[in-house]
Amino acid sequence: MNRYFIYLGYNGKNYNGWQVQPNGITVQATIEEALAILFRSPVPIVGAGRTDTGVHARMMVAHFDWHEPLTDLSSLTEKLNRILPKDIAIDKMLPVKEDAHARFDALSRTYNYYITTRKDPFTYELAYKIHGVLDFDAMNNACEILYDYIDFTSFSKLHTDVKTNHCRISHARWEQDGDTWRFSITADRFLRNMVRAIVGTLIEVGRGKLSIQGFSAIIEAKDRGRAGMSVPGHALFLTDISYPDELFKVNK
Repeated sequence: MNRYFIYLGYNGKNYNGWQVQPNGITVQATIEEALAILFRSPVPIVGAGRTDTGVHARMMVAHFDWHEPLTDLSSLTEKLNRILPKDIAIDKMLPVKEDAHARFDALSRTYNYYITTRKDPFTYELAYKIHGVLDFDAMNNACEILYDYIDFTSFSKLHTDVKTNHCRISHARWEQDGDTWRFSITADRFLRNMVRAIVGTLIEVGRGKLSIQGFSAIIEAKDRGRAGMSVPGHALFLTDISYPDELFKVNK
């Protein structure tokens, strides 16, 4: 078998998340249907992770296997994009080692979350409109606390099937771009709902309702009920996934 990574992006508005499920249209199922048309045979794919309903990806990676080498990946990418709907775009396909895994071999993942204080008819579907003024300096001070912990049970969706709630966060920061603020966070892995719960709790810090010490106490409590609300998914983007270079048979 020959294995390939697919790099893609999608607007998650019309999808019930990434992962195939019995009821609802998903990104994974839509791509598998397009691949089946292209190859005239079922082609299951495995994603680097799963995004929830309405969440977007500027970069998602998935792998698939094919019984013979594929020679013109650029042409296949173009043909696949013609089959797929406008809100899913394939960037490229790359040959990888036969045991390379889109999920388990990922070194890190990065998410961005966008909030705005200004009503904008052109960005309302892609940013979370909030009311009032936030103290982003305090929120960034709270971000520094995240580096001191590895157990993020307090920011995880309850009753998930993961074996551990341990994650190593290597970057977390808010940055301003006009009327919009972007929260960027990078970790080796993320729990279900983790980024949205962290953002919701940081907003409590920004509103002065939660101190830095209180933010630490929430993490240490390992109790989802102690953390803030989960912010809406429409403003969350998966933006980057990194892999070891040795997985690839060609230069990325």
